[in-house]
Amino acid sequence: MWQIYHPEAAFSQSDKQELAAKITAIYESFLPRFYVNVFFHSIPKGGLFIGGEVANDFVRVTIDHIARSIDDPEMQQQFLRGCARVLEPYVAGRGYRWELHIDDTPFDLWMINGLKPPHPGTPAELKWRSENKPSTY
Repeated sequence: MWQIYHPEAAFSQSDKQELAAKITAIYESFLPRFYVNVFFHSIPKGGLFIGGEVANDFVRVTIDHIARSIDDPEMQQQFLRGCARVLEPYVAGRGYRWELHIDDTPFDLWMINGLKPPHPGTPAELKWRSENKPSTY
């Protein structure tokens, strides 16, 4: 789940669609597409402060990973670089300062539509990927 906090005029609807598609593409080779949620949170002018000062030129991205964790430090850095490549044209390329961080949420504390998601690589998860929706297993 990606949450993008941004100034009101930072992204058009088309930008949001493009960015959500690019973010989903990061994961689609190993996760069901519907696992990827992207929320855009528009912050009104004067509604964000950094160090006690108004910051109308800042984008904050928070990412919650639940389906997979990245434990290897090199893979963590590689993933962060991939996220930066996707984001930079929309943020730094438009003159915005930006920051992101990733939280790992325990897999065991997660449900979708009241169902416990199947473990990675299992036949049930492959079914969820192919159908692009949760189902009983």
